[in-house]
Amino acid sequence: MADKYDVIVIGGGPAGLTAAIYALRANKSVLVIEKGNAGGQMNFSPCIENYPGFTKISGLELADKFVEHVLDQGGNMEIEEVLSVTDTEGGKLVKTDFGEHIGKAVVVATGARHRLLGVPGEDALLGKGISFCAVCDGAFYAGKHVAVVGGGNSALQEALLLADQCSKVTILQNLEDFTGEQKLVELYRSKGNTEAFFGVTVSGFSQNAHTVDVKVKNIATDEEEVRSFDGVFIAIGLIPESGPVKDVVETDKYGTIVSDEKCLTKDPAIFVAGDCRTKNVRQISTACADGATAALAACRYIDANA
Repeated sequence: MADKYDVIVIGGGPAGLTAAIYALRANKSVLVIEKGNAGGQMNFSPCIENYPGFTKISGLELADKFVEHVLDQGGNMEIEEVLSVTDTEGGKLVKTDFGEHIGKAVVVATGARHRLLGVPGEDALLGKGISFCAVCDGAFYAGKHVAVVGGGNSALQEALLLADQCSKVTILQNLEDFTGEQKLVELYRSKGNTEAFFGVTVSGFSQNAHTVDVKVKNIATDEEEVRSFDGVFIAIGLIPESGPVKDVVETDKYGTIVSDEKCLTKDPAIFVAGDCRTKNVRQISTACADGATAALAACRYIDANA
């Protein structure tokens, strides 16, 4: 028999955990379902310095504090993978790989994962020389030479932020030119400490004592060479984790759940928070804001339909 809750939160990152805290504070019973490690993308940041209240804290530590807060408020957490969300008597039936749960309202906070290159050495160096977020990790490379893999808007924006802190920024792009907005391209080229190599792919990573060695392959000639950098930022896009609910909410062409700052979806009992929704800024603080907004909206919905 399925257990029942007021609010089921799908996703245990900062958005989902904040949603749980706010719903619990509103005296709602809450279940958080997370398929992996609680904390989401925070877990890839060895040091976070831009989250209010902490001048410096590791992502793992901050994630632990979020979880502790939820449990201290009486929340429930399960490590399960959500397979589907459907209508049922009394609310929404959330099916997982371990069982079934029923919630009067559902907050989807499944986040998004960074698109990876899928080359040797990449997984081993995540958070140990390979990063995704210049805002989060750029300060660690102040005065150093970094590479950015990608050539679209995301890569150019990351590279511009890094150029203001690093001694040199090198973009590695597999196409013959940038694919981002021309204004961003012009800004990047106007910097005195930037360069770009086109028509190259990254085929592997390794690490020396102080550098990340990047194996770069020329697409036209098949020639390979190794270039050394102090750090590497991968910026080839995000993959929203909207799969479990894509049939019951509206998504855009990228699979991101369509919603505005109100965190509502086309289903009045389903709310969305964090990186899986359409938004411009994806940071821990904005994920938390979404979580609070979605939870309060869910509570209002439950109270109005009691």
